[in-house]
Amino acid sequence: MRPVDCPRLPFFGFKIDPLRISEAVDALYGWIDSQRRPCRYVVTPNVDHVVLLETNPALREAYADASLVLADGWPLVAVSRLVGKALPERAAGSDLVVELLEAAGKRGGLRVFLLGGDPGVAERAAANIRTRWPKVVVAGTDSPPRGFEEDPSRNEAILAAIRTARADAVFVCLGAPKQELWVHSHRDSIDAPAALCVGAAIDFLAGSRSRAPSWMRAAGLEWLHRLAGEPRRLLPRYAKDAWVFPRLVWREWRRALKER
Repeated sequence: MRPVDCPRLPFFGFKIDPLRISEAVDALYGWIDSQRRPCRYVVTPNVDHVVLLETNPALREAYADASLVLADGWPLVAVSRLVGKALPERAAGSDLVVELLEAAGKRGGLRVFLLGGDPGVAERAAANIRTRWPKVVVAGTDSPPRGFEEDPSRNEAILAAIRTARADAVFVCLGAPKQELWVHSHRDSIDAPAALCVGAAIDFLAGSRSRAPSWMRAAGLEWLHRLAGEPRRLLPRYAKDAWVFPRLVWREWRRALKER
């Protein structure tokens, strides 16, 4: 369910929903209220996702089948305005999770399942959620080991746990592109109305990672905060993105000129 007056915009070879976080939360609760199956899911592209989509056909398929595609990153918002397809705001996955949990008190509660994080992290996130949002029930958690996606029995155990939990929403925090590919592959078997592919959200909820200060997020500098915290992991990725992304922006700008 997307707002009918808010059509998707073609952008970097995929289609994106020009929604504010509050509108996305409304759409998610519409899915939850309907309890419709199979599962509908959300992806939140940033610069790295845009670069990955260039060379990953399976990820492009996952994006094409997503029910909500929201811009997680100020560079995408800035480019959208440059090419005349202005997105209203950044809709980061971690912010979407918090707003969804915040709304639970006004909407009669929420049942969630946490999938991802290192051992023990999801449990700490669950404890923090119960303290901060008492109307939210964390109905289950799972922190699968590396490579689990290649193990059919382990995948079935995760899907069975989600079924048992009777979750309204599953927060899938496995990192890109694994989380998007896993949800896309198992979307017909995920027994929940909604799944959110939201990266490090479980780590933030657990307190095992800190988000950038609000002023850095507002200035579009959250990437710098993350780089300072994980330089060995993120520096090669950011270097590649810095090389490839400007060329993709140039291509998108030229395409926009032809459309005018």
